[in-house]
Amino acid sequence: MVFSSLTFLFVFLPVTLFLYFLFPRKLKNLILLIMSLIFYAWGEPVYILLMIFSSLVDYTHGILIHKYWDNKKLKRTFLLSSIIINIGLLSFFKYSDFIILNINNIFDTSFKLLNLPLPIGISFYTFQTMSYTIDVYRGEAPVQKNFISLAAYVTLFPQLIAGPIVRYQTIADQLNDRKETLDHIGKGIRRFIIGLGKKVLLANNVGYLWSEISTSNLSSIPVLTAWLGIIAFGLQIYFDFSGYSDMAIGLGKIFGFDFCENFNYPYISKSISEFWRRWHMSLGTWFKDYVYIPLGGNRSGTFKTLRNLIIVWFLTGLWHGASWNFVLWGIYFGFFIALERFLLKDILLKISPLLNHVYVLLILIIGWVLFYFEDMSQVVIYLKSMFALNNNSFIDNESVYYFLNNIVILVVSTLAATPIFKKFHDYLMKKEKFNTLYENVVVNFNCFIIVFLSTAYLVDASYNPFLYFRF
Repeated sequence: MVFSSLTFLFVFLPVTLFLYFLFPRKLKNLILLIMSLIFYAWGEPVYILLMIFSSLVDYTHGILIHKYWDNKKLKRTFLLSSIIINIGLLSFFKYSDFIILNINNIFDTSFKLLNLPLPIGISFYTFQTMSYTIDVYRGEAPVQKNFISLAAYVTLFPQLIAGPIVRYQTIADQLNDRKETLDHIGKGIRRFIIGLGKKVLLANNVGYLWSEISTSNLSSIPVLTAWLGIIAFGLQIYFDFSGYSDMAIGLGKIFGFDFCENFNYPYISKSISEFWRRWHMSLGTWFKDYVYIPLGGNRSGTFKTLRNLIIVWFLTGLWHGASWNFVLWGIYFGFFIALERFLLKDILLKISPLLNHVYVLLILIIGWVLFYFEDMSQVVIYLKSMFALNNNSFIDNESVYYFLNNIVILVVSTLAATPIFKKFHDYLMKKEKFNTLYENVVVNFNCFIIVFLSTAYLVDASYNPFLYFRF
């Protein structure tokens, strides 16, 4: 089940809200846990056991770390045990076939692949459960002695399948003591609707252009078609992922939680480093706090800083998928971040913001090609088509058709990827003469239109992918 489905919008969510607000405070976490397990079981019921097991592992290890707080050796042992179990589960279900394939290729063996279906959201909730035991070990979060509350945190359906990655210390107090105010609920509903519009009206429509182009003969497509396609994919993945994050944050507010922001208009960045401070911020923060800084960060000289960056970006790529293209994609961005840190920092400050922006967009667009195609030969073919190295034409009738038929959605999506609409919204909210009328009438009317159009689209939808299911 996904948020952008009629089943979720008109069956699961209303039932969940009804039950959640019907029962008293002491049972709300139990309701969230039950409904989250139902949500997760909708597609793969057997993996409920995996999620419950993961919750039990970290609940037990958290209790043991707290109990033996004064014994540093035992504390460290329990922490390592928790990390090994969590990483082991993630590796087994996500990377076992990748490891077997590489062993077969290197040693010319023929071990059979396990062909295990990837548990939805395992990359996200594994990092969340690890953050719990690490935060308890560091003394940065209180131990959770109520298993229901911890399991509700691990399985929390609003951000289970696509984040943001909510660290335990961020919502530890809210798990046991939160208030669902009308103001919070209203803001949550609006945020959810905005995310729904991003996903259904923008990501799906601009993504359809990419689906058409990416399944054509890549070696013969014209230059303009190749660029239109990968730009469309860059917009699709942004609105797909940030839309889900908005929906998750909105649902969290409805249930009384304040989740961290996950996107901050990354495409307006003027450096690759800035882009990754704005894109999937919860993942970047997780790697920074739990990997980069513990390795020494940038405190131990140039060589170790470079080593730490390589490790973090290797793991970032691998986190996204069990394929070498993801690993190379992570190292690709790690290379440019290191380059900016050690060589380009002063240069980027001196040149015009427009050139900075062009530089970032070019690096990103090439990076999206590497991200999308798991077959490296297809990466090379597509890049050659983009730069007219396949003896392909610059433009043809099909290019013109794609461009004219999608110009509106491309322009609207491009503008929506910038803060222009938010700035206009904030401007009107500051105007005392208009803010009440604007907020109560215009904003609510816009939300109604988004819901209406999204529902109409979903009723007749044949194209409604969710890109981050694969992670």
